[in-house]
Amino acid sequence: MAALPRTAARPRRRALAAAVVLAAGLTTGLTPVLAAPAGLVAAPAHEQAYPRQAVLTEPADDQGDASLKLGLASYRQILQRLNAAQASSDRVSAEVIGTTSGGRQVVLVTLTAPETAAQAGQQTKMRERIADQPQQAAGDRGLARKYKLPVFLNANIHGNEWEGTDAALRLIEDYATSQDPEVVRTLETTRLHLVVTMNPDGRHDNTRKNAAGFDLNRDFITATQPETIAVRDALVRTQPALLVDLHGYVNGTLVEPTTPPHGENYEYDLFVKHAYPNALGMEAAINGLGFGNADGVEPVQIPLRDWAEGWDDWPPIFTPQYAALHGAVAHTVEVPLRVNNSAYQQPEAELRRRSAINTDIAHAAMTSSIRYAVAHRDALLADQIEGFRRGVAGEPQRAVQDGLFGVIGPEDVYTADFPRAYVIRTDEAQRSPAAAARLVAHLVANDVDVTRMTRPATIDGQAYPAGTYVVDLHQAKRGMARTILGAGSDISERVDAMYDISGWSHGLLWGADVVTVPAGSPLRVVGKQVTAPAPAGSLAGSATGWVLRLDDPADVAALGALRAAGAQLEWLADGTVLVPAEDGRAARAVVDSHGARLVAAPEDAEGTVLTELRIGAAATPEELWALGEMGLTVEPVTSRSLNEGLDLSDLDALYVSSGLQWRDLDRDARAELEAFVAEGGGLVARGARAAALNEQLGVVEATAVAGRSDANGVVAVDNDPASPIASGATDHTFVYSPVWFTDLGAEVTVDQRYGEDPVVSGHWRPDARGVGGPADAAGQPVIVHGTDEETGARGVLIGSEPLFRAHPKGQYPLVARALIWASLDG
Repeated sequence: MAALPRTAARPRRRALAAAVVLAAGLTTGLTPVLAAPAGLVAAPAHEQAYPRQAVLTEPADDQGDASLKLGLASYRQILQRLNAAQASSDRVSAEVIGTTSGGRQVVLVTLTAPETAAQAGQQTKMRERIADQPQQAAGDRGLARKYKLPVFLNANIHGNEWEGTDAALRLIEDYATSQDPEVVRTLETTRLHLVVTMNPDGRHDNTRKNAAGFDLNRDFITATQPETIAVRDALVRTQPALLVDLHGYVNGTLVEPTTPPHGENYEYDLFVKHAYPNALGMEAAINGLGFGNADGVEPVQIPLRDWAEGWDDWPPIFTPQYAALHGAVAHTVEVPLRVNNSAYQQPEAELRRRSAINTDIAHAAMTSSIRYAVAHRDALLADQIEGFRRGVAGEPQRAVQDGLFGVIGPEDVYTADFPRAYVIRTDEAQRSPAAAARLVAHLVANDVDVTRMTRPATIDGQAYPAGTYVVDLHQAKRGMARTILGAGSDISERVDAMYDISGWSHGLLWGADVVTVPAGSPLRVVGKQVTAPAPAGSLAGSATGWVLRLDDPADVAALGALRAAGAQLEWLADGTVLVPAEDGRAARAVVDSHGARLVAAPEDAEGTVLTELRIGAAATPEELWALGEMGLTVEPVTSRSLNEGLDLSDLDALYVSSGLQWRDLDRDARAELEAFVAEGGGLVARGARAAALNEQLGVVEATAVAGRSDANGVVAVDNDPASPIASGATDHTFVYSPVWFTDLGAEVTVDQRYGEDPVVSGHWRPDARGVGGPADAAGQPVIVHGTDEETGARGVLIGSEPLFRAHPKGQYPLVARALIWASLDG
């Protein structure tokens, strides 16, 4: 993956204060500078003037670009046109904010009237005051008069949903030189920020996902991909009041706001106050283009008004829903005429006709939203400030008004109960210092204030030492803090079905111990606002060697680094790793480089010698990414590669979740799998389909039972403390299409069970027959392991989603432990 240039995660912070005092009902006027986490490039000390024009590197001509068939701009043409626009106008600034894994540039274009460095710096100070001192900003007439309202337009996050890019190019070229008084006034009062193509690799290759196989519009709250990180950082830096994200294809054109459920962590009453009128304006502009039945275009539909449910804004994984947590009124717009997937095979003339109409519609949605922002600038600004003010003051959310616009009803009321704070432990009670450090870095990158205590304090009756992290919920981005750290909500009874995931919680799933401080609790701590987490690793004094617990992806990566350094490691029965005393230099190195915590080993510690682990994986791109994050090198395996003669004999263990089914294998491929198992190869099978493969191979005697297929969310689990696989695992995991196991053979051991009341947050109901719900799963085995008595092959069956989209990082090491255990000689 190419290195990603990144600006500071928190450019809006002022001079560093020596300490911060947080008290119940009290906010401090001193806010310290929060610089970028390690690995980020610090922002300049002062704002640069506008324009800020970077000459974009134009690639060679490429007739293989999928956009050309549609009559749309190729990647090369995009950069050529942006360079030309910059050359023609001092209103156009282009900057590269990221580099894709395919080596292409993610470009942010800013349209605004020229600004001196002093004027740009003044804009920065006003933007800081809006979030840092919203009460003062609300009464600042100068700010209300001079602040340039930021509007953000994001295009082409799905690579084969093209036309938003071409509409953005048209808008940039029009605004670059237009003397229309409306355009001139817009650029004097507004900054327009446009990501012209967020997924240039997918655009070129005619794929929805990026080159790494990720759906970028499911990645925002986890931010694993360079494209997502780049746009996330741009959103933090620009703090838009209005955002439009251009997609396709829904006919008639779909314009948000959405159906219930609505995101509970942002101020929905302030959000919908503008989102619905702006949607009506986009509807009028799009329908006003004159396209109709003869063109194959249906009238615009607004889900909040026209649908009962099925297109919600609940999870923060999508661009608009994530942006709302930064104070933006945000919309997805889906243009109508399909040109991707099977439709891409239509005649070229028809594709170009459709794409031209889609581009006109995307352009109308953009320009209509810009007009709304200019016309309602004062109200948009005031309401963004008001949302931040409520957070800083710790005020309750306000329910949206029943009957508002004639479309709001009781079903649209979703509010959250915010705790007083969250505490991230750093003492010996912390399950994983590496996970705690990662979580703090993630909070900082998402513009959440985190304080590190410089003095011991008692919070809600619990004593904490200096060095403890505190996230005070009396802050502008409290909704973002609760989104990341909170447990979430179980909405199973409120709606019938969801568009995508319904539960998430980095606080429960990323592997760190996070303590919730109840609302109303006194909070008085002395500390400094952090710019990055403190070093997390530790090495105990020991003459007997050390024990490495595999509690975090960083610990698994540390294991790989120790092996690479030649350490003679041993696997212990409880799933930990013994590091000999003579390998002290390598041990110290992984403490520094990976944040590993190594504790003194018992004198009699002895286990199985670990050799190089060779893994094959039939898995989703997200799972392959997760395995890679742990430093594991895997050989991709598919039904096709086995049918083509792939040799498994060099592998120690095989992870299977997708892309490999018994029914798809020819006779030789089946024989290869059977030989792999007969020779003692280990199998880790995740999900119902992989369990069916295990049944054919006969490794683990168990029957897989599938729950409701669309059920998903955060669930409580009970781990066997003696299990080499699940001992020390987190008490929560993630499920999607949950599975559990019955009819266990005598040699099969249960590692992890669903809790008696499993659903913590998400959506999980019984199916239409009344089965497959959480009551059926309660107490049932979700992870089991066993050994085939004839071959000695070891197998592990997993019914949860421990590698799902970077959400359950705390469960990643469980998969690594399963692979190691399965690879050992039975």
